[in-house]
Amino acid sequence: MEAILKATASGDLPIEVAVVATDRPGAPAISVAQRYGVCTFEPDAEQAGDRQTFFSILAHKLQELSVELIVLAGFMRILPPDFLARYPERIINIHPSLLPAFPGLKAQRQALEYGVRFTGCTVHFVDEGVDSGPIIDQRVVPVYPDDTEESLAARILAEEHKLLPACIRLIAEGRLRVVDRRVHILRPAET
Repeated sequence: MEAILKATASGDLPIEVAVVATDRPGAPAISVAQRYGVCTFEPDAEQAGDRQTFFSILAHKLQELSVELIVLAGFMRILPPDFLARYPERIINIHPSLLPAFPGLKAQRQALEYGVRFTGCTVHFVDEGVDSGPIIDQRVVPVYPDDTEESLAARILAEEHKLLPACIRLIAEGRLRVVDRRVHILRPAET
């Protein structure tokens, strides 16, 4: 999230961040967003505990702010179908693996246990599955013999900080088309 805020503040990413929302009261993302002067939304303890109430309030807040794209960055809840239906092909997520390999939690551990030589990160559109939506783009990260979950996660995170803003830029420029689950990236002249 902070990589997006930095890119926006520096003018490298031509978007306006309307709100930073969290599903956890007191999440560190709120204070980071406030440092950048961005509107925030965090549920109180009762709202956070009631999934239906939380997503209803969140959807109202997003509508009130005319949010056009939702970027999940560290948001660890599965979105309900009615919420997804409000934002078709307008919710993206970043995941620390080369999907479809190693979906879900602890992707770095899964990669190390499987013994792959390469992993990476993926930005994808969110659908009703877990890390199963159409893939926008990916970055490859080597897995070294002495890697730990932490060392691998750090290298993947460095690529995530580049990949996620790049994908947001493509969306902002209208350069993505989804056809039969395949995401086509259009050249600037094709938009």
